[in-house]
Amino acid sequence: MKKFSHKLLPLLCLFTVLILLGPCGDSQVSAVDRNTYKSLKIFNEVLDMVEKNYVEDIQPKTLIQGAINGMLRSLDPHSTFMTADMYRELEVETRGSFGGIGIEITILKDVLTVVSPIEDTPAFQAGIKAGDQIIKIDGVSTKDINIMEAVKKLRGPKDTKVTITILRENMPLPKDIVITRTDIKIKSVKSRIVDDNVGYIRIASFQEKTAEEIKKALQEINVKAAPLKGLVLDMRYNPGGLYNQAVEVSEVFLKSGVIVSTRGRVKNMDSKFMAKDDGNEPTCPIVVLVNEGTASAAEIVAGALQDKGRALLLGTQTFGKGSVQTVIPLEDGSALKLTTAKYYTPKGRSIQAEGITPDIVVKYFKTPEEKGSSSEPMREQDIVGHIRSPKEKDSPKTVEPAKKESENLMEDNQLKAAVDILKSWEIFRKTSSVSTEIRVRG
Repeated sequence: MKKFSHKLLPLLCLFTVLILLGPCGDSQVSAVDRNTYKSLKIFNEVLDMVEKNYVEDIQPKTLIQGAINGMLRSLDPHSTFMTADMYRELEVETRGSFGGIGIEITILKDVLTVVSPIEDTPAFQAGIKAGDQIIKIDGVSTKDINIMEAVKKLRGPKDTKVTITILRENMPLPKDIVITRTDIKIKSVKSRIVDDNVGYIRIASFQEKTAEEIKKALQEINVKAAPLKGLVLDMRYNPGGLYNQAVEVSEVFLKSGVIVSTRGRVKNMDSKFMAKDDGNEPTCPIVVLVNEGTASAAEIVAGALQDKGRALLLGTQTFGKGSVQTVIPLEDGSALKLTTAKYYTPKGRSIQAEGITPDIVVKYFKTPEEKGSSSEPMREQDIVGHIRSPKEKDSPKTVEPAKKESENLMEDNQLKAAVDILKSWEIFRKTSSVSTEIRVRG
């Protein structure tokens, strides 16, 4: 029988330990799976053959990392292996400042695709649009690239250039776009008074200090708009971010009860987060704006406020990313981002591949400047390999472009609808005899 390569001993020892001990957190010792041993033997033989016979010399580390990437790609689109450099990039991103071009990306139908350009960034100014397919970066194909690899290629020092080759609907040939990187500083929270003592807070993403910024914004709005008639919380095209910040932001508006719970295969991944009464929660009516770009952490907040009857949701069906990724640092500075649980709203709804249905469905109407964009909205259920929901079905499609935040109510029909509801809330409350807390369907 052929001997195992000495280079694989640490790897095989690790696999053996996992097999003997069973799943992490499980006190029962599982039986050795002979099929797993056979598969590991085949893996070792293939690795040995490639090492010895491939047309060019290749490092074992490269082969093993490729095998790990392939293994994780077979699970779901959000589980990935990060090299030390990629892990550092992820840590930088959560702080909201990095060198890059300013786009949010995903893998859609095996193609690197733009979810949305970030407002007032080089990508936005270069005309990159939601739905654009990035088929090359600096002339190198993006076929089989993972998200973290793409992020590493797109980011870089200020004033350096990157060329992306895009394909767009109705574009006859691919187009090269040269973009100069800059220091991207994402402002997580923006606020203002929109009309007649109605406050407006936009959450662009959930970063390290989002909850703190929300509290500050509420204080400023209360000073400028006393008495405050209502609040619009805009989370359209919010791709999510830090899980703990979604919980803290929800708690700003809730006095008690469950905010969100998580359930995984391993018991130590189960959790439940509760709100507590701080005595300073806003009491005014709230309308939350959502659309197909509202994802992950943003869906936690939307689902919590809807289930607890604290806000009315207006817009279109949300993205539907209801899975939790745990980042596990590894010994050499790399990390594993692994899907370990699904999260559930206070009423026990799973959002995975379904999203949240707003209480009032209002499609976004394009302004004359936006008429040229016809990109189809994407959701979690469109991504190849996504974790399927128990009752998966096709959602009706709506066409909505990524857009710059409008200062003019007349240019944003969804925002105008929210403001109209809040301005007439007193009349509605008196005629329907409901309390300040908004009654919504469960």
